Amino acid sequence: MQEYLNDLSGVQREAVTNTQGPSLVIASAGSGKTRVLTYRIAHLLTLGVKPWNILALTFTNKAAREMKERIARIVGSETASKLWMGTFHSVFARILRKEAELLGYSPTFTIYDTTDSRNLISQIVKELNLDKQVYKPSDIHSRISMAKNNLVTPVAYASNSAIVTQDVKARKGEVGKIYSLYAQRCYKSSVMDFDDLLLNTNVLFRDFPDVLERYQKKFQYILVDEYQDTNYAQYLIVRKLAELHRNVCVVGDDAQSIYSFRGAKIENILNFRNDYKDYKLFKLEQNYRSTQTIVNAANSVIAKNTKQLQKEAFSAGDVGDKIKLIKAYTDQEEGFLVAAEIASVVQQSHCNYSDIAILYRTNAQSRIFEETLRKRNIPYRIYGGMSFYQRKEIKDLLAYFRLAVNPSDDEALNRIVNYPARGIGKTTMEYLSEFAESKGVNLWVAIENLGSEPTSIKGPAERKLKDFIKTVSNFRALVFNTDAYEAAYSIAKDAGILNDLKTDTSPEGISRMQNVEELINSIKEFIENQKSEGVEETVTLVDYLENVALLTDMDANDKDDANRVNVMTVHSSKGLEFDYVFLTGMEDNLFPSSMTNYSLDDLEEERRLFYVAITRAARRVTLSFAQTRYKWGTPTNANPSRFIKEIDPRFIDGSGLSDSNSYGSADPRGTMQMQYGTKQRQFGTLQAQQHMGRVQPSSAQNTNVKTENIAPDSISEGMLVYHNKFGVGKVVNLEGDDANKKAVVLFDAVGQKNLLLKFANLKQVVD
Repeated sequence: MQEYLNDLSGVQREAVTNTQGPSLVIASAGSGKTRVLTYRIAHLLTLGVKPWNILALTFTNKAAREMKERIARIVGSETASKLWMGTFHSVFARILRKEAELLGYSPTFTIYDTTDSRNLISQIVKELNLDKQVYKPSDIHSRISMAKNNLVTPVAYASNSAIVTQDVKARKGEVGKIYSLYAQRCYKSSVMDFDDLLLNTNVLFRDFPDVLERYQKKFQYILVDEYQDTNYAQYLIVRKLAELHRNVCVVGDDAQSIYSFRGAKIENILNFRNDYKDYKLFKLEQNYRSTQTIVNAANSVIAKNTKQLQKEAFSAGDVGDKIKLIKAYTDQEEGFLVAAEIASVVQQSHCNYSDIAILYRTNAQSRIFEETLRKRNIPYRIYGGMSFYQRKEIKDLLAYFRLAVNPSDDEALNRIVNYPARGIGKTTMEYLSEFAESKGVNLWVAIENLGSEPTSIKGPAERKLKDFIKTVSNFRALVFNTDAYEAAYSIAKDAGILNDLKTDTSPEGISRMQNVEELINSIKEFIENQKSEGVEETVTLVDYLENVALLTDMDANDKDDANRVNVMTVHSSKGLEFDYVFLTGMEDNLFPSSMTNYSLDDLEEERRLFYVAITRAARRVTLSFAQTRYKWGTPTNANPSRFIKEIDPRFIDGSGLSDSNSYGSADPRGTMQMQYGTKQRQFGTLQAQQHMGRVQPSSAQNTNVKTENIAPDSISEGMLVYHNKFGVGKVVNLEGDDANKKAVVLFDAVGQKNLLLKFANLKQVVD
């Protein structure tokens, strides 16, 4: 037996060594699925399978990179480097480059990111004189993306009466026309967007059976990670490629299927057994990450779902702490209480801030936690901010690279034709677009043809456009034949970008210059990585551009080395793990989201999302919720999430709820009645309390409040206090030394105040 198999448990070893025929590996959270996938590939290689006969598909470049590194440690880097391993998009972009001309594309086609696509859609909406508030580029792009992921072409879209009727009812009857024009513009510019990489691969295999057969013969073994997240286009590609050898192994967890809004279909993993009747099933049920309490709590919740593959995850680790509940009166207090609890955890457990994560359902919830963490001087990192590659200066330089590789790329040309400023104005470009449209050509060809016949572009404007494409033409030899680092630096310098950035000495200007320097550095790093993987030929900007274009938002989830609390949405946390997880905003209509309409399918996906959230934790989970939350400036009642109720009470520390709290039960539509007990905390904004009909004080001062004097140095966090002017409040934070100690107090009547204790004359509220 190969020594590396000794690293595996019994069921893991079975999943690794049973290599023939279709296999379904159901991997619960923290059960070692990546290990099984990598060892299975390594095992195939040790059995003599050639690396180029193995196709391994992942959902992030990071996952592919880590798997390849692990495989290299077993079989050697030279063998591992020859594997066809990567994301769906990167692998099929590689195939499409080889076969591009069959589909009418240039082999040097460029790839649009989301911003590029939405810019083009915005331009089309404007040309069609449509209301941009109705036809929002982000909405239209999502609609087109969903169509492509379901293999609905523009022609099929326009001829599908159900789709068209749906658009008309939504007052967006021109979506089909926008889709058609968008596809035409992309094709004319020899551009594919992310979704085209999958759609066009399906078209290639459909229209050219000989090409499909060639790749079917090539890929004798196919392995797919995170199979529960595949969409229809991805599913069909895998199904077609596996038809000949049928050695297909998919790994995933139906309980972690949370991307239906991106087109993922949980049915792909649920119906695997129907697609391959002779499949083998392997269940990885032992969780090596989390405590028994966390795993058992997660099981008790996900058991409520009807659509699932039966399994029983378990942990052989410590029993661990019960799940803690934090009940806050307001969303603002929730932020303070969570921050205070984090400070306590770090002090008591001596863990790093980076071992902690704050998770929430929507990005909008981050603001309060940013504020409260800053006030306590707790370092943090927000996931989901602006990507480095979306910054203007980076997009500008990448556009120069793209246009040099593919002169047909109209979006790139439009972006940089007057950057740095060269006197080419908006009117000139409008005339140029009209000329190009009349001739049915792209903008580059239109510029080349200026002067051959009468146009509105003459004299200086024509000369400037000609000079621009001459400059970019000089870069074309660089991008194809020169080392990517040298080519990038030359383009940045000769295009005038570096000089333009140097003239701006403001802090923002310096930051932009640093970002461009970082991009150049990343190209050098990319070259070195390629060389270390065995690439012998010159690594060009063409190679680098494809790498950048295929980065996904999930690839930004690497935890950096900084000691900071991780703050992110639950979706962003997928695939990550932390010792301590604070899952916040646990209220109905927030989590589960009100956007789900509480259909059975939507509610089950929200429950899977909750399952993902709590299984990110290794040691402890803390759930927090507020009784009132501001919506459009008005405090609104909030009920604790039904998912709290669904956790088996044995695994919850009930001190976060009053003894008299009671929950109703969920009906098939997901509606649920919850009632608070009679024990109410004397805390929260006056407006919120009046809204709930609980108290009706006439002013901040309340002479009925019982108080007693207290020394400033005896005041502690969480204490209810009374101020002669502001009334009753709660101390949520203390800072400073004894002589200048300050308190942050949240008052019923006036909200938050920062008070210097030696002058505040606070009194303690007593029962």
